[in-house]
Amino acid sequence: MFFVKFFAFIAFSFLFLYADSNNSIDINKTKIALKAELNAQDKEIEKNNIWIKSYNDFLSYRELKLELKKTVLNIKKIKRLYRTKKRAIRLKKLKQNQKLLMAQLTFLEEQTDIPFSKLVRPQNIPSVVYADGPFAIFSAFNYIELLKNYKENYTHKINNISNIIDWIEYNKNIYLRLYNIEKTKETKEKLDNITKKLLDFEDTLVILATTSNVYNRKIDQNIFIVNESIKAQLKRISFLTITIIVLFVLAFLLKLVIKRYIRDNERYYMANKIISFSSYTIAILILVISNLNDGNGALTFLGFASAGIAIAMKDWFMSILGWTVIVIGGSIHVGDRIRVERDGMIYVGDVMDISLLRMTLLEDITLTSIVHNRRAGRIILVPNNYIFTSLIANYTHSTLKTVWDGIDIMVTFDSNHKKAAHIVKTITRKYSKGYTDITRKQLNRLRDKYSLKNANVDPRIYTFIEENGMRVSSWYLTNAYATLTLRSTISAEIVEEFNKEEDITIAYPTQKLYIDSRNVIEEKQSEPNV
Repeated sequence: MFFVKFFAFIAFSFLFLYADSNNSIDINKTKIALKAELNAQDKEIEKNNIWIKSYNDFLSYRELKLELKKTVLNIKKIKRLYRTKKRAIRLKKLKQNQKLLMAQLTFLEEQTDIPFSKLVRPQNIPSVVYADGPFAIFSAFNYIELLKNYKENYTHKINNISNIIDWIEYNKNIYLRLYNIEKTKETKEKLDNITKKLLDFEDTLVILATTSNVYNRKIDQNIFIVNESIKAQLKRISFLTITIIVLFVLAFLLKLVIKRYIRDNERYYMANKIISFSSYTIAILILVISNLNDGNGALTFLGFASAGIAIAMKDWFMSILGWTVIVIGGSIHVGDRIRVERDGMIYVGDVMDISLLRMTLLEDITLTSIVHNRRAGRIILVPNNYIFTSLIANYTHSTLKTVWDGIDIMVTFDSNHKKAAHIVKTITRKYSKGYTDITRKQLNRLRDKYSLKNANVDPRIYTFIEENGMRVSSWYLTNAYATLTLRSTISAEIVEEFNKEEDITIAYPTQKLYIDSRNVIEEKQSEPNV
């Protein structure tokens, strides 16, 4: 019986040892699998996760501050002790370590003693943007979209924290299983750290949830206010649109009525223009008046309208300014004879009217008409802004009613040019004497207004050597409105007097042919007989 019990005990012991050996192998496999799973989880969650990175920075910041505090205490402690060479080396190393720790803390200067202090802080909500005008509606919609993005970003933070908490809880359960398998100090320390991390993230989630409620209510309130202002503005725009549509419909019906009862085409055209202009003017006035109370909207509208009008009516404004200069300055009056040069065209005429936008000229037959235009009698409309950009000459400015005119005549080199000049001078004096006396009186009146250094008004005769003879140039004063008349009279008189003189020959383009008779005979002899 004893031997039976003994062999049974031995067999049971062998079976127990065998089972314990298999159990140890399973435990090692479980440990390896759990640790591999932890590593995989850590890599997955820490990849591009700002919350985990921020928390790790917070832990590093806290550890560095704690180490710096210990280092400062050790430095103070060594300074109080007796200085030895060994302690001096130790103090030097501690100071170097202190500088290193302070430099490392500067990289984490955004961290505080509270984790996620900046991440949990919501974005500042900008001031409410009211839709106080038609153009402000777009800004209001952009404001609503911005607030929705703020709200969505904060909700995304809460969801992200919730996912991280689930991951930490899962890892904590794995560490608990490891700790139950191997109750080592390292595993216990990791379990305590992850438990602390879980508490920190749970506290952060509570803060986020509490802040989110207040933050979202504030955002919803601002969105509601802005939406109400948008609705009010849309109603207002709808009312203005309907009003303008009704206005144009009435204008259209009125055009149909006048078309039916007005048979004269010219009268119908004018009435149609008046109705169109009136309807557009009333529509613009409605828009302007409706936006006068809108502050920024009105200023924006008026700014765009003013810029558009200034660009479109630039020439009108310049013409009005030119009219002011003409009228106030007195440079041109109705009845003056003026010469306008623009883009290679020259016009000479008498001013019949000076309106707000233009001067009206009656083109006369002048030397310009004969030489350049070969036209006369036209009505020339000259915009007043030409006073700033074009050359305008006034032949009858102020009290002056005369101008200098000149006649050139060519005599041959063998003519008595002195006698010719004397004849021309006598004739011009004879016919321009009255205008010379008038001009002398007119210039005397202008001395109080202008500085006149050369007031010689007598006819002037000049002789010049030219390629084909001697040119006699005579200058005399004549009526500004009848220069051609006196020019014609003097020209005919000069030619008549020159023809009477045997020693004066009028020069004109001529050719002289010199024939050598011998060359002609030789050429004839060389011709073959036919």
